[in-house]
Amino acid sequence: MPEALIILSAFAAYSLFSKALARTVLTLPILFTGLGLALSGSLHGAFPAELIHSGKVLLAEATLILVLFADASHVRFRRLAMNWAPPARMLTIGMPLTIVLGMLVAYWLDSGSGLAMALLTAAVLTPTDAALGQAVVVNPAVPERLGQSINVESGLNDGLALPFVLLGASLASMASGQDISGAHLALEAVREVIFGALAGSAVGWGAARAMDWAQRRDLMQVPAGAVLFLLAAFAAYLVATQIGGNGFIAAFVAGMTFGNTYRHDIHFIGEFMEGAGQLLTMAAFLVFGAFLLPDGLAHAGVATVLLSILFLTIVRMLPIFLSLTGTGMPAREKLFLGWFGPRGLASILFTLLMMDEFDFPNEAELLACVSLTVALSILLHGVTANPLARRIGQQVNHKRKGQ
Repeated sequence: MPEALIILSAFAAYSLFSKALARTVLTLPILFTGLGLALSGSLHGAFPAELIHSGKVLLAEATLILVLFADASHVRFRRLAMNWAPPARMLTIGMPLTIVLGMLVAYWLDSGSGLAMALLTAAVLTPTDAALGQAVVVNPAVPERLGQSINVESGLNDGLALPFVLLGASLASMASGQDISGAHLALEAVREVIFGALAGSAVGWGAARAMDWAQRRDLMQVPAGAVLFLLAAFAAYLVATQIGGNGFIAAFVAGMTFGNTYRHDIHFIGEFMEGAGQLLTMAAFLVFGAFLLPDGLAHAGVATVLLSILFLTIVRMLPIFLSLTGTGMPAREKLFLGWFGPRGLASILFTLLMMDEFDFPNEAELLACVSLTVALSILLHGVTANPLARRIGQQVNHKRKGQ
């Protein structure tokens, strides 16, 4: 199969030139989404449709779990306590405003689909993506308080958006004649958030204490830390789903708890994510380009393109800017945080899961809108990440020197 050889060669080439590529606008998501799109025709005919569907959901889930845990493990409560206001405001004020504004915009562009579908569209497109945000979070030019804000927001808003996603899907299903209680599903969503956080806290704390105990007694080899990190991330997800919690919230909370409890160096997490974790991310965006984006482009119309652009700009940036009013943050930093809210795996995964669990109208149009928004986000946020990161870093440093 020549496509397999092309894909393996692309993985190898990216690994060989990753440091050089990091200095350009050619990010990992851009390159592998483009490769997937180029190989789409041949890959579609190589696998059964059911295998493609289950495979893309599984891959998106696995990648999101690892990215959430790894990113959260670097969030330090002590440093966050000194700068808690921006991410808290972005989550408690900015996110609800984004959903409301997004619902109104979606309804304005397609009133025929109804308010329920408009709510569902806004809810699945509100969560920002931790994988796409990494280019900014880990960039040394970006001030730590801004990187932490982006990291915390992208980790927590997946779970916080879930009740709105389930409510929108249930209302859209009821509007199409399906007998479902919206209030019951909304309560289920709240339970998923609470139980997910509890499961994540327990698994993260337990994993950190177990590894500390083993290292103090010189029982554990350092490379084994990567294996235990992998096990802890997926254990948090599985425990949460077993008790009725949200696995993605559990993965993020577990990572945050682990990073703040573990008393030794966690460099093994970064090393794993730069190796095997990066391979998984490559595969996720390759699959998106090959199997989701073509369908999205096929169903895209003028309204879909306009909605995607508005969600990446006004619908995201205006609520975030307003939510940060009163923090004393300069306007350029508010705009920076507003712009860097990339959409990615979470939006895709929520859409696929809702389409599996519920029956609502215009499913193809919803998937087209989400796919196009994610594709535009991959391109626009990827191209602007390094230049804007350098610029905001220079402006902050210049301000400090002038004081």
